[in-house]
Amino acid sequence: MPDVLSDLTLVSADALAARVSMPAAVAAIRDTLRGGFDPERDLPRSILDVPHGQLLLMPAALDGMVGQKLASVAPGNPARGLERIQALYVVMDGETLTPTALLDGTALTSLRTPAVSAAALDVVAEPDAGELVVIGTGPQAVRHVEALAAVRPLRTVRFLGRDAGRSAQAEAAASALVPGVDVRSGTLADLASADLIVCATTASAPLFPDAAVRDDAAIVAIGSHEPAKSELDPTLLGRAQVVVESRRVALAEAGDVIQAVHAGTIRPDQLVTMHALFTGETPVDRTRPRIVKTCGMGWQDLAVARLAV
Repeated sequence: MPDVLSDLTLVSADALAARVSMPAAVAAIRDTLRGGFDPERDLPRSILDVPHGQLLLMPAALDGMVGQKLASVAPGNPARGLERIQALYVVMDGETLTPTALLDGTALTSLRTPAVSAAALDVVAEPDAGELVVIGTGPQAVRHVEALAAVRPLRTVRFLGRDAGRSAQAEAAASALVPGVDVRSGTLADLASADLIVCATTASAPLFPDAAVRDDAAIVAIGSHEPAKSELDPTLLGRAQVVVESRRVALAEAGDVIQAVHAGTIRPDQLVTMHALFTGETPVDRTRPRIVKTCGMGWQDLAVARLAV
């Protein structure tokens, strides 16, 4: 009997970083969508409640390859000095379904999530957008600075966080990734000059009022995949053009969208899917804010993971 483990290619976090750059990851997401892939066809993921958190099972099939991510979400981990989201990723041959590679799924998630955001913002943000406000100070907040620097000429970055020490760490990490960019702590008042806004928090209620956002701003919200949690004001979603990975996922998991629909500020048929955005079926509306709301899907992991194997 063949030894499956001995034949696996192991890709550590360091190996993934060496093999797949952030610009390459952004391009992988962009090219997958522009090539006609419709996330509505992606295999559904399972979210299972367990003591102290959740398990996420995220399968995908793309271009002759199959992948499966086993991820955990442990809200208490940051206080322990551990990642809130941890994962392993298995790549399989598309025909035999034989496992061929095992990747550090935590590192993969850290790479593909901001890559998805950057690919979408590259379409909807103003060409010269460079004033970025990041709400949140965790690993995703920092990696989003790196990702947006790959698609826009960043001039300033302002981190908004509740803990001064974590904010200082985020500023230092981001400064190392984008040398020459003015990176500092900020306040909600900085939203008035922001043309790019990233929300990467565990907030359960809107982080700022609708009026704080300019008409030409582009926003990405990644912090929640739970119906009861929202980072954005429902009124803001009603004023904006809202882009989602898929309507199926958004209406089941995206609290920002679900709460806006319940509030009557937006209808499900007004949501713009990534498929419609990247194929040009729906044009960008530059007369109002543009929001990209993501929950994370299996196809995104596989689109990036296959670059590493």
